[in-house]
Amino acid sequence: MFKRMMPWLAMVLVIITLIMVAAFALWNYMSKSTESDNPNQQAKDSVSAVQAKKLSAEEILEVSSVLDNITTNLADKDYVVKMSFAFQLDHKKTKEEFDQIANLKIKPIIVRTLADMTPDQVTGGKGFDVLSAKLLNLINTTLPEGKLIQVEITDFVITPLN
Repeated sequence: MFKRMMPWLAMVLVIITLIMVAAFALWNYMSKSTESDNPNQQAKDSVSAVQAKKLSAEEILEVSSVLDNITTNLADKDYVVKMSFAFQLDHKKTKEEFDQIANLKIKPIIVRTLADMTPDQVTGGKGFDVLSAKLLNLINTTLPEGKLIQVEITDFVITPLN
């Protein structure tokens, strides 16, 4: 009798497995469809849980960090860009950790991001917004704790190599 039931048991196990695989694939599809490919939207989503409050100038200084004079080639090797950035973080402790890893982790992220951009992509207000959003998303994934809230470009010079 057991030999006669074996094919039925195997078929039931295969059907259950296929149902589980289909449910898992559907779950992954549904969770990924809510994520945007737009870097600006990703930046908004990554800081959406952070509550905005008015900060005094002194409080802004306590949670802000600056990286000056980052110079690198763009994707078009005939151009060099020199930029400075101001980063606003959510807490003073996050700022301290950010400062500790700035040269080891943050600066290379900026250099890699700029190396993938052309002069047209990095110039103008829209270019600055796209670059800031990309950096916000990439840097937030490397921070040990807390969130990067805002990236501002404080200095920008692009020069052709001639």
